[in-house]
Amino acid sequence: MEELIEKLKVQIIEQLNLEDMEPDDIDTEEPLFGEGLGLDSIDALELIVLMEKEYGIKIQNPKDGQKIFYSVKSMAEYITAHQK
Repeated sequence: MEELIEKLKVQIIEQLNLEDMEPDDIDTEEPLFGEGLGLDSIDALELIVLMEKEYGIKIQNPKDGQKIFYSVKSMAEYITAHQK
């Protein structure tokens, strides 16, 4: 799980072009949207693409996205539970 979390942090930085950030700058438990990293709805679409492309996971229900993309940890837990 720890390895996946680190990999996700790197992928998020690359996918969203967060050039001034390092993986260590992203708190595993911190919200990705709002007061945490401050991502927006366009970033959410990028994360959905990342999940599909890298992990083969399609998010069927947009409401689930709020839980899945709450934090890096919640993303890692979802990937672990749903990856084939």
